[in-house]
Amino acid sequence: MTSNRLVVDSQVLALALARMTESIGNSFLIVVLPLFIGSELIAGSTFGLTEVAITGIVLSLFGFVNSPLQPITGRLSDRLRRRKIFVLVGLVLIGAASFSYSLASTYWHLFVLRVLQGVAGALIIPTTVALVNDLATSSNRGGNMGLYNTFRLVGFGVGPVAAGFVVSTGPYELDLGGIRVGFGGFDAAFYLATFTATLSFLLVLFLIRDPEISPATEQAPTAEKSESTDGFSIFDRTGAGTLDPVFTLGVVSFFMAVGIAMFATLGDIINARLDQGPTLFGLQFAAFVLAQILLQVPIGRATDFYGRKGFIVIGMVLLVPTTLVQGLLYDPWLMFLARFGQGVAGAMVFAPALTLAGDLAPDRRSGSTLSVLTMAFGFGVAFGPLLSGFLVAFGFVVPFAFGAVLAAVGVVLVWTQVEETVTPRRSPFWAD
Repeated sequence: MTSNRLVVDSQVLALALARMTESIGNSFLIVVLPLFIGSELIAGSTFGLTEVAITGIVLSLFGFVNSPLQPITGRLSDRLRRRKIFVLVGLVLIGAASFSYSLASTYWHLFVLRVLQGVAGALIIPTTVALVNDLATSSNRGGNMGLYNTFRLVGFGVGPVAAGFVVSTGPYELDLGGIRVGFGGFDAAFYLATFTATLSFLLVLFLIRDPEISPATEQAPTAEKSESTDGFSIFDRTGAGTLDPVFTLGVVSFFMAVGIAMFATLGDIINARLDQGPTLFGLQFAAFVLAQILLQVPIGRATDFYGRKGFIVIGMVLLVPTTLVQGLLYDPWLMFLARFGQGVAGAMVFAPALTLAGDLAPDRRSGSTLSVLTMAFGFGVAFGPLLSGFLVAFGFVVPFAFGAVLAAVGVVLVWTQVEETVTPRRSPFWAD
């Protein structure tokens, strides 16, 4: 009896490193842009909006622009049978927009650049996930997807922390051969974001190649049933259920994203309610990401042995109490534990859902299939903060209760509309 260790394709590892690098710079903007908007460096017409409203719009534009475009870029990459070029073009746009923030001086500049970054995200997100799916096999897809998501989340978690440090320690001065060049903390953050996008571009350019996709590409047993769906439909054409399983997984991903994204908007209210400062709020916000980083790989790997559906169901069940309780707590450390528990639930849902959808993807159509989930998650992240800002007016617990109800509906949807794609094994050890 020998151990079947996680087999990680070298290109998946390189792609994960590239996404981590890009995510560090791109997530800089979560911290930097609100501070930049509130500084004296940005002026001009506010279009009748408050500064807070402009900040919300600028931050949300990325999700609202890239999410509806993802199915288009995913389908194009399927038809061209090329993913790499989409990623490279997206990284060029990310880098160009990041650098251009250092030249921005009015609010409309920020709107335009954020839209440009949204287009870049639509080029990068579905095609990188499709690449992971293409490079993996049905026996190691969960582990590879978990590894990819772990690296991406590390970048997302490190970026905001690094951005705050870079901005607060400016201004800076460099000596370039006797010529002294000075720039402020904001410019330094934008330059670093440009650098990370450039580094990610080089990693993809030299280390990633498009896999050869042929009719002989390994398919999961259920892939044949989805062939007629062209990767996506609302209703299940096979007659096995009412809703198409990929569409169902997209709806569940949206529900999950809405529930986890509500927390960010309520920072001031949460701090007052728990009698805490911004440091503790930052730790609570990071607890979700920490749980994801710790658990994505082991959970993804476990789905290769024990099946995908069970983890998704358990994760959605766990999401109900961990979301609801956040609206009932008064202790900062209990809130930290609740957020960590919500992160555990998220780790059990998103990567396994992507993996299951990858199993179902018809040959050569993983881009359009997986873009359903990435689009849904992006919309959820964009809608969650806006929704919580509206619902909290009816009571602090209301947005969290709403998120818990969505999670409960998600449990029913997965249980009734999604079939397992992996024959569970008794143990992660078997004879070769």
